[in-house]
Amino acid sequence: MSPILVRPVREQLEHDRVIRLLQAKYKRKFETAINPGHEQNAPVGGPPPWFPDLVLQSSEKSRRLMGVVEVETTESINHLEAMSQWAAFSRLRVPFHLYVPAGSVDSARRLANDQQISIAELWSFNAFGDQIRFTLVNRANNQPEPKAAPRPAKAAAPRPAPRARAASPPSPARTARRPAVAASGRKPAVAAKAKAAAPRRGATKAPAKPASRSTRTQKRR
Repeated sequence: MSPILVRPVREQLEHDRVIRLLQAKYKRKFETAINPGHEQNAPVGGPPPWFPDLVLQSSEKSRRLMGVVEVETTESINHLEAMSQWAAFSRLRVPFHLYVPAGSVDSARRLANDQQISIAELWSFNAFGDQIRFTLVNRANNQPEPKAAPRPAKAAAPRPAPRARAASPPSPARTARRPAVAASGRKPAVAAKAKAAAPRRGATKAPAKPASRSTRTQKRR
């Protein structure tokens, strides 16, 4: 609770309720300590120490400070609050998260700009019956944007192996057109010509007879 402010009872109850809801929210990633109402459980900074509404620490044994969270109500958003608490929390060199009512976002943003206060995340909250909804209004440029979980890539279905074409038997028409090949591997016409040109076995060629003298004399005349 702010040392310079006394909230109305109704606002204080709503303020502490928001703190406990945020404790459950941040508990997933950090070791969270809270300072609701007038309690001073987890100090930071100093001297003198400050007691923000939520203190975020690492889950290691060192309990290193990871961030601070401050929850404001309509009555607590003013110049004095921004100059004293917001400015002190922004100088801790850890992310400073500020939660304000939905109708006070513009006022909180204007006060932070006037005082040059660095706010890592500015959130708004609004009550709907028994529920309280939180909405992220602004995130500093040095804070990483939340990324959606990547969708698992679909495994490509294996392509079926191409089927081997069965050799089709030759058609009867093509088989009939092809001439029969002789045993020697030659075509019939070529084999017949070779057979006619080959001399018969046992046949000898007779030597040519010389011309007689009378025949030669007649030719000269």
